[in-house]
Formats: sequence, C-alpha cells, structure tokens
Amino acid sequence: MSVLSAVPFLKPVHVKSPRSAPGGQRRHTLPASEFRCLSPEDAVSVFEIEREAFISVSGDCPLHLDEIRHFLNLCPELSLGWFEEGRLVAFIIGSLWDQERLSQAALTLHRPRGSAVHIHVLAVHRGCRQQGKGSILMWRYLRYLRGLPAARRALLMCQGFLVPFYQKCGFRALGPCAVTVGDLSFVEMEHAVRGHAFMRRNSGC
Repeated sequence: MSVLSAVPFLKPVHVKSPRSAPGGQRRHTLPASEFRCLSPEDAVSVFEIEREAFISVSGDCPLHLDEIRHFLNLCPELSLGWFEEGRLVAFIIGSLWDQERLSQAALTLHRPRGSAVHIHVLAVHRGCRQQGKGSILMWRYLRYLRGLPAARRALLMCQGFLVPFYQKCGFRALGPCAVTVGDLSFVEMEHAVRGHAFMRRNSGC
C-alpha cells in the first residue's frame, strides 16, 4: 500500500497549473511538473533512463528491468519519479534494509521490517542533466522519507567519483562497501533521515 496520500507534503506536486484556453475553457493538458511514487507501469521508462545513464559509465545497470518491476511491486512507496508534461525525467528507487551495512543480498531484497532505506538508483534523463535535477530530486526524496514511520536512515553505494555529489546532498561516507559488482568497488554512504537538515545545492547531476 502506498503511503503517498497519507503524508500531506507527499501528495503529487504540480509545479505549474494547466493554462486556460481562449474563451475561458480549460485545456486538458498534463501538469508541467509532477513528483509521485512510481508504479510497475513506469518500469520500462525507468529502465530506459537507467540503461542510458549507466551502461556507458560502468557497463551495467544497478537494476535490470525484472528487478525494477520487482521493487515497484513490493515497495512502490520507496520510489519517487519526476515527471514533466507526463514524461519521466528523473527517478529514485529504494527498498528497506535491516542491517547496519549493505551486503550483496541488499541488491535484490526488500526487508519490510527494516529501518534503513537502501537507495538502489538515482538517474536523470540525458536531456535533463546539468540542471540540478538530481540534487533536487534527492532533496525531495529525503524529505519524503521523513514522513515514513519505518525510515530512520538512508543508505547507498556509489563509485568514488560520485562521493562529492552525495556529500553535498548531506550523506557521509562510511568507507568501502562490502558489495562488489564485477570489477567495480563502491563507497557506502549514509544519511540520517531524522534530525539532520539537508542542504539543497545545485550540482552537475
């Protein structure tokens, strides 16, 4: 069950209202900008953005299409998508984890009794990068998590060159991550969901 409608500031946000047509009749247009939880129906759009963003950099995707569908069926309330005129431009997918640090199992499991939100992936459409959308979406997502009773902290793993970006988002490095993917190694990072202000800053993401 999605908690989106249960938390006031997590209701879908329309940044701009549809304009009225000449003569006072309202056009049936999509909101210019909307933030909402993702659904399994969004999986293909998610995968297309993710594949383009990651394949050229690391040679693989954090989540494959079947895994995206898996998490969007199990815990859609731990995802957040940014839509512009109905088109997905950026997204985050997470799941719950019940250990202090991430392990290989965290890549595929959702632990409903966990208190840590494992952020599997943050990706921005190639046509919308260098606009600060990644940091804005992360700010909204962390704000979103404060409304979830189970969430106490957020965890993620990233390659070293992304550490400064996530530090600007308020994450702190915990050290090398136990998870490896092929020849890739990662830094594990943590953000306390409660009691810490998140400094919103523009970034290149």
